Amino acid sequence: MKRRQLFAFIGIAVISLILTVQLPFVVAQSNNELLVSAAASLKDVLEEIKPIYQQSKPNINIKYNFGASGALLQQIQQGAPVDVFISAANKQMDTLEQSGQLLANNRSILAKNRLVLIVPSNVTGVSSFNNLKDPKIKKIAIGEPRSVPAGQYAEQVLQKLGIYEQIKSKFVYANNVRQVLAAVESGNADAGLVYVTDAKISDKIKVVVAADEKYHSPIIYPVGVLKRSKNAQVAQDFVKFLSSDQAKGVLKKYGFVLP
Repeated sequence: MKRRQLFAFIGIAVISLILTVQLPFVVAQSNNELLVSAAASLKDVLEEIKPIYQQSKPNINIKYNFGASGALLQQIQQGAPVDVFISAANKQMDTLEQSGQLLANNRSILAKNRLVLIVPSNVTGVSSFNNLKDPKIKKIAIGEPRSVPAGQYAEQVLQKLGIYEQIKSKFVYANNVRQVLAAVESGNADAGLVYVTDAKISDKIKVVVAADEKYHSPIIYPVGVLKRSKNAQVAQDFVKFLSSDQAKGVLKKYGFVLP
């Protein structure tokens, strides 16, 4: 009887030792969490890419933080524990790179986009940017230029077309490009400037015209890994996946232009 008890004790001790050795590994694996801060215009495409990535990386928990690129930059500068940053312009990524906050040799271009003029789907008689001067167009939604790249591109286009000063009193500023879309969808704005990818997801608006690309800075989405990331290897793996054929297929589906 004592012999059986001894063997049982030894067995329990061995199992406990195995669990003690393995547990930190299991916990470490389950805690592989990535925080990805990305431009609001990437919301739908990144949400669709997430489960595809997790099919081969089920232990990676990806959390997204969407917003205006300028606001996201401020959050990072204030210490937000971001692993991967994807902005809608070079400006914000340049700021991080120049201040040494990006992991070296880990910056790339995810995609490109186009800027378009939109109106509610039931609106007629608007066929060009010049129609924004018409009295019937009372409110024009654009992103806040100081923090929203889409707003900066919008200003550039309207200035190049020579109509900025005539219509700026009509501007209704939004905190991100998706808010611009929502304002036009709801009729709270008579027109707005968004990316073609934003327009593509809505049946409540219609595209009037695309802005000539020579009138604004290139609309590109740079992606980079933050030096402060506690999961830099995992972050780099996710960024690499974003350039895979699977991810590119989703980007194209939503209307993004591949670099």
